[in-house]
Amino acid sequence: MSIIKAYLLPHPPLAVPAVGRGEEEKIEKTLSSLREIAQEIAEIAPETIILITPHGTTFRDCFCIASGKNEEYTSGNFARFGAPEVEITVHNNLALAQQIANIAENCIISEDDSALDHGTMVPLWFINQAYEDYKLVRISQSGLDSDAHYQLGRTIAKVAQNHKIVLIASGDLSHKLSEHSPYGYAADGVEFDKIISQAISSSNLLPFYNITDSMRANAAECGYNSLMVLAGCLQKEHINTRLLSYECPFGVGYAVASFQNPDTYQELARHSLEYTVKNNKKFSLPENLPIEMTNRKAGVFVSLHKNGQLRGCIGTIAPTTEHIAQEIIQNAVSAGLSDLRFEAITEEELPHISYKVDVLSEPEPISNASLLDVKRYGVIVSAGRQRGLLLPNLDGIDSVEQQIAIACQKAGIKSGVPVNLERFEVVRHG
Repeated sequence: MSIIKAYLLPHPPLAVPAVGRGEEEKIEKTLSSLREIAQEIAEIAPETIILITPHGTTFRDCFCIASGKNEEYTSGNFARFGAPEVEITVHNNLALAQQIANIAENCIISEDDSALDHGTMVPLWFINQAYEDYKLVRISQSGLDSDAHYQLGRTIAKVAQNHKIVLIASGDLSHKLSEHSPYGYAADGVEFDKIISQAISSSNLLPFYNITDSMRANAAECGYNSLMVLAGCLQKEHINTRLLSYECPFGVGYAVASFQNPDTYQELARHSLEYTVKNNKKFSLPENLPIEMTNRKAGVFVSLHKNGQLRGCIGTIAPTTEHIAQEIIQNAVSAGLSDLRFEAITEEELPHISYKVDVLSEPEPISNASLLDVKRYGVIVSAGRQRGLLLPNLDGIDSVEQQIAIACQKAGIKSGVPVNLERFEVVRHG
């Protein structure tokens, strides 16, 4: 396990209906995105949420992991914003907090701040509508420079290896986007938000590192160092990012975004095809692959898509190489260059190709179709030497009868011919 996914979430208190009293309708894009993220986190079901906030107890020379005076849980409410009845209570993961503090530079666990701040409560209010079975590690930004925040992210990534974690970078962008902002207008505020939004949209976080301290100060932002911790948790290149929404009706920039390191299986497929197309020779097995990719065999299907449309798909029902990693390399190249339904993929197309890797369990014979489930199981049909396969959980495949019929069609088996059935499960990457 590790940091499964990370998110940039804004924290306007008026997003909570009891505080906004109708004003929240002016940031409907933000609210919709926050609700979507909450559902996504519920599906991930993390054991711990690590949240970086700009509004907790802040020290000039160190990071504060706030535990509150009660080590088991911490509470807070929106009384400061006119809604004392809205209260949030979270259970602390002090064991994980202690692991981070033990190896991070300039990091302490503090009991001084017993109440949750709004930079924490607003994101958690939305998350709690969908999922509450988590513990919290709440870390405040510090007065240290952005590199120190990045290094804290690297530490968190190391500690996270043995846990199932979601990281939240709580922060608003510029508070100076219009003359109507309580803080006034600054051109640097507009530029700051543009850089952040474009970097996220292009899945390239490198522009983050070129933002100057003076631009940040002029922009009056509060999310940059939370983002730097997030960036430290991930890789600098090939991040899978999604900017769900951005708006600024009150002169403050609210961005909702998700971040995820690429899946190793997908990346191996991508590197294999790209190297072969560009160099016209076989891709060598990389070092330091996860052990489960090199110590077991399995059938693998690699599917390629361009602009949402299938661009190639080749797979093996049973393993044909020495391990899963080699199976991915072989089938990724074949899907791009040898699927007879399509022209071979060109170098110009490579930046526009997305990858899906399905690792198959060993097929098991079944006596009848009632033992199938189109969402859970793929099916293999056979009659004599004719054999066809259909993967599970495919768009437009809603019934077992439909699943079997398409598998027979792929195998060239005529309608009405008795077939033998096998089922299998897949682990899908992508």
